Amino acid sequence: MPALIGMTITGFAGYAALLPVAPLWAVEGGAGEAGAGLVNGVLLLFTVLTQLFVPGALRRFGWGPVMSLGLLLMGLPAVAHIASDELVPILALSAVRGVGFGILTVTGSAAVAELVDPARRGTAIGAYGLAVALPNLVLLPLGPFVAREAGFWVVFLVAGLPLVGIVPALALGRILHDPPAHSPAEQALAGARDIRRRTAYRRLLVPTGLLLGVTLAGGALLTFAPQMVDSTVASTLALFGMGATAALSRWGMGILADRYGAHAFLWPLVVLTVAGMSLVAWTVGVPDATTGVLVAFVLSACLVGVSYGGLQNLTLVVAFQQVPRRHYGLASAVWNVGFDLGTGAGSVLVGLVAAGFGFRDALLVTAAISAMTLPLALRRQRTTPETTVHG
Repeated sequence: MPALIGMTITGFAGYAALLPVAPLWAVEGGAGEAGAGLVNGVLLLFTVLTQLFVPGALRRFGWGPVMSLGLLLMGLPAVAHIASDELVPILALSAVRGVGFGILTVTGSAAVAELVDPARRGTAIGAYGLAVALPNLVLLPLGPFVAREAGFWVVFLVAGLPLVGIVPALALGRILHDPPAHSPAEQALAGARDIRRRTAYRRLLVPTGLLLGVTLAGGALLTFAPQMVDSTVASTLALFGMGATAALSRWGMGILADRYGAHAFLWPLVVLTVAGMSLVAWTVGVPDATTGVLVAFVLSACLVGVSYGGLQNLTLVVAFQQVPRRHYGLASAVWNVGFDLGTGAGSVLVGLVAAGFGFRDALLVTAAISAMTLPLALRRQRTTPETTVHG
């Protein structure tokens, strides 16, 4: 776990530092709102395309080389942003970073399932989630401020931190091994492998759909908060507050999931997402925002942060509950596809709608989409018994 935490913090530092800053860098070069929205959209498109191939790459090349490659592909392009603020080069660098980020996300969450006993998995996912959230907590709100006050190049250098993460990644690779041999019961079902895989995909649809709904909302705020309000202080506090509440919620929900089960907390967090995004939309739509409106903007972002972090943890817990151990890599890949597809779609969708109708209407659209996932939160799924005892 210490090696995993070290790799995660440095890797996600590169992601968090550029998530709001890379679109701003494109705006500096003359791109409009739609072009700025494409920056993170391309990043996460290539992330999603990569994630589906990571489980196979792990089996073929091993944990250490694959994780190190992912960190390399995140760190080097981040620093290369210094060379140009034109949209096309930024989109190209975003694509390469997306490949690296896809590797990092799948290997990180799959490693948690391999390292920790199922009875403690919610807590372990919470600790992993805290390592994911800490860079977001610090670098997301500070990135735009540092870029404007000290220069974009400072942020680009910080975004190169994934290169440092190669050291703990190699250490983690020496700890992780291929999954142990399947139990006799699993071996007897080897001939139905393709059917089982299709069943696993089908059972992962519910947690993935819930995750899509909340990350669509979160991606919209993370990408465009600096552009939604004129106050730099308000946007910085909103991003910081969202990151803080997401970190605490992701950690705390892991403990609650181990104690009470994940299902009871799903639907209240979906409702909280809809309420928070609706409130954000109201604050953004108020002309000549007063101090009170800006405070409401910050508080509503914090509300979204609670559901954003909590549903990340709970949906990953549920995803691992739906499949046997041999499909943990698959569950991790599908979950991460949902996470990044939602974040990228939120960036692109809000950018396109805002360009035509304004941020208020764009945020209301994301709130409506999040509301459509409520039936999934109310649906109960059976869990898959563990076939392997973890030590």
